[in-house]
This record gives sequence, C-alpha cells and structure tokens, in this order.
Amino acid sequence: MRKLIDCRDHPSETRCSLVLIGEEEEVLRAATEHAISAHGRTDGPELRAQLRRSLRNETPQPA
Repeated sequence: MRKLIDCRDHPSETRCSLVLIGEEEEVLRAATEHAISAHGRTDGPELRAQLRRSLRNETPQPA
C-alpha cells in the first residue's frame, strides 16, 4: 500500500500544502529533503522519526 504525508498536518509559517504519495521509503526520503529545504529543519533521527509517525495509508480515490 502506498503511503502519504501532508504538510498541512504540520502547520508552518509558509502554509505549505505539499502532499507526497508513494512507497514508504520514497515518501520519507522526499519529505526529509522537503523539510530541510523548504522549512529549515535539521536532518537527524528526531526529524525522520517525526516524519515516519506522520505517514498515513493512501486512500484510493474512485475512478
């Protein structure tokens, strides 16, 4: 099952609305890069654990 992470779940001054969807490791990698580049976060175990806890299963949309 694909996973998603939504920046709107983590309010920020930039009011970011980015949503990432894909395989778990892809989403975590992209979310980490985004958190660092767009939100000024520092990479490390705490950030990665927070992002991993934020993952949700994608809810398939009807065709």
